[in-house]
Amino acid sequence: MAGSEDVERTGRAAHIRSFVRRQGRLSNAQQRYHQHMMARIGVPYRAAAVDLDLLFGRRAARILEIGFGMGETSAAIAAAHPENDYLGVEVHTPGVGSLCKLVAEMGLTNLRIVQHDAVEVLRDMLPPGSLDGVHIFFPDPWPKTRHHKRRLLQPAFVELLAGRLRADGYIHCATDWEEYAQQMLAVLSADSLLENTATAFAPRPADRQPTRFEQRGLRLGHGVWDLIFRRRQDSLQAEDHRQDQLA
Repeated sequence: MAGSEDVERTGRAAHIRSFVRRQGRLSNAQQRYHQHMMARIGVPYRAAAVDLDLLFGRRAARILEIGFGMGETSAAIAAAHPENDYLGVEVHTPGVGSLCKLVAEMGLTNLRIVQHDAVEVLRDMLPPGSLDGVHIFFPDPWPKTRHHKRRLLQPAFVELLAGRLRADGYIHCATDWEEYAQQMLAVLSADSLLENTATAFAPRPADRQPTRFEQRGLRLGHGVWDLIFRRRQDSLQAEDHRQDQLA
């Protein structure tokens, strides 16, 4: 997931974009599937809570994926877990078109897409306690120190994520940039609603298929670090305390 230093003011809060809006090369197939499938599985952004049961036509575990790239991992996980529903958030049209193509070819019925900024989707469309899990695989590391403010995994964003999880819901992040992995570990560990499922970094789960970013990193000799945190079972009381402090 790419990034930008632009600060976007939405009328409710200001945040630094973690992506650059660029069109990229859109193939004929991506354009065709984007146009056809987004009318069926696309979820337009609006500043109002979405009814996930109505959206998917059933009640099931709900997993959010932020920045799904070209969508191969998203489609593979959705296919392997038809009992779950998946909501993918991505801003770049080629990636959205690519995932639309995979959804159509694989006949997936448990995946929907929002083509919009993830912060605004989380803040405005997803109610507290509505998610069973969040996937953030290989977000842009913004390696230069002066660009670290553009990174997606910041304390305010993690606080927003944690508040959208049900008790025992999880956040699964992965990166091939060690310094960013250490920052992710520190930021996730600092949130009072979350607890680490491992001593530090988690073993790579078997069902997380390699993404293009991961494969590229491995070819370049990078390591890969997974982090899996869960919302504490007793965190509803902690969240009430947090809201009292903010009031």
